[in-house]
Amino acid sequence: MKTKLTLAIIASLVTTALYAFDPPPVGSAAPDFSLTDAKGAAHSLSQYKGKYVVLEWFNPECPFVKKHYGSGNMQKLQQQYTDKGVVWLTIDSNAPGTEGNITPDQAQKIMASWKTKQTALLLDPESKVARSYGAKNTPNMVVINPEGKIVYEGAIDSKATRANLSRRRRPSRTVAQSNTDEL
Repeated sequence: MKTKLTLAIIASLVTTALYAFDPPPVGSAAPDFSLTDAKGAAHSLSQYKGKYVVLEWFNPECPFVKKHYGSGNMQKLQQQYTDKGVVWLTIDSNAPGTEGNITPDQAQKIMASWKTKQTALLLDPESKVARSYGAKNTPNMVVINPEGKIVYEGAIDSKATRANLSRRRRPSRTVAQSNTDEL
């Protein structure tokens, strides 16, 4: 009896741990956060209530990030949407000593050399915000509407698949086609 109870508790803990980092579902309230940007200024999600917000998880060493920035695609989207009043927050959630972790000075150099157009590049070295949004890959995108609800979560170029349609977490639209079209 004790063995079955112990196994049940362990299974429950493992299951909880596996799902603890799932992203909040589309349609739910976006978790608030506060982070410092590469220039030392504080940003919180709540300060942008009433605006569309794009959260872009970023790792400058990621080949997919390099692809989108190297082609100018990401900068073009950043410019297009920030010109319409969208707040674009790029977030580096890589821990010190791991691939992609950058200091504020390195972040500023990357922004200048890559000619980025985001509102701010935020530093999340403890990955607290990444965990609260279930961000595990880069570039991972979350679009939040003016009411503070998540309207998109996924890759910058997510396509509809049977798996994500059955989970109903990711619409079959790309970030560029999300509900910011009306802006």
